[in-house]
Amino acid sequence: MDLISIAIPGFWASMGYEAWWLKRRAQQDGPSPVDYELKDTMASLAMGTGSLVVPLVAARMARSFAAPSGKYTRKALAVAAAAASAATVIDGIRRSRNPDGGSSPASGSRSGVVAPPEDGAEDKADTPTPSSPGLARVAGVSALTAIASGGFVAASTWSAQTTGRRLFERRIVRDLGGGALGVAAGIIGWDFIYYWNHRLMHESRIMWAIHVVHHSSERYNLSTALRQPWADSLGMFVPYGLLALLGVRPEHIETGRQINLIYQFWIHTDAIRSIGPLEEVLNTASHHRVHHGMDAKYLDRNHGSILIIWDRLFGTFQREEEPPTYGLTKNINTFNPLRIAGHEHAQIAKDVVRAEGWHDRLSHVLRGPGWMPDRSPHRPGTRIAAAVSMLRR
Repeated sequence: MDLISIAIPGFWASMGYEAWWLKRRAQQDGPSPVDYELKDTMASLAMGTGSLVVPLVAARMARSFAAPSGKYTRKALAVAAAAASAATVIDGIRRSRNPDGGSSPASGSRSGVVAPPEDGAEDKADTPTPSSPGLARVAGVSALTAIASGGFVAASTWSAQTTGRRLFERRIVRDLGGGALGVAAGIIGWDFIYYWNHRLMHESRIMWAIHVVHHSSERYNLSTALRQPWADSLGMFVPYGLLALLGVRPEHIETGRQINLIYQFWIHTDAIRSIGPLEEVLNTASHHRVHHGMDAKYLDRNHGSILIIWDRLFGTFQREEEPPTYGLTKNINTFNPLRIAGHEHAQIAKDVVRAEGWHDRLSHVLRGPGWMPDRSPHRPGTRIAAAVSMLRR
């Protein structure tokens, strides 16, 4: 039984009632960031529709890249290896031409590594050795190709190898059966793994690039719940199939997913202020408003789905105090679904191409969304480059 299909009429009816109620409130109290706005609502509906269609196509494509027997696995890995080798070789050539690690400001490099000045030549210290912007770009594009090709194979393989059906055959405890225990384990287990996946999506940039779609609206109402990502196939999540290893049947894992998704719909509203003592146990509209806030105190808080106890246990809980400011710390100012879906992936690609070396390239992909290279003179790599330069002199 597809619970989500059954719930769809309720989603539409709830949005209609909320829009009517908010319009009446706006007539009395004035407009607010939670009111419906046509372009924003249409963008959310487009993202929701795409989230149902695009993953079907992406899943079929991913099977062709999944190791060990995917149709294109070896070709993609060969491309990744060749591109990584090319980037590494070019990096070596650039270092040999510019051993101090410096680069011309005009080159666009962000290395900021400058050799110490010679005695009596302090005025020359501000003129770093010219770099090769053409080689730098070729290295960056090669590295991006390697990361994209290898990453897609890794994500596809991870997804294929960790399905509930595959892992249920390898379960390490007995089958929990088709009764209430199995269903409850599926729901609670999904909720627990969802907390960690949701937290990961806020703490790793490549995962944030998938999830940022859901936070891209500067409004907050039930239509925002439908603003879902299209690129789940590009991420490596904590597998919900782990529940199957613990004896939860795959169909009960799916039930947990559906109930989890349906529950999250109603918490995207400003109309419900509090549900009393249950606020201490359940994730509620109040807690989730905090999660969508871009205010400093609200960032990366309240990752739970049905239960808020995970946030309380693992240090990410924040109670709603001041009204949140919705959206991103740097809003994208567009209603174009394609840009909403892919803007952060595009920015990651630009950062990887411009980055200096593999450490920074991979950090732009894997570390937190706000990570930037450390170019201070106290950075270990900078001190090593300076020491080598002094020895050569």
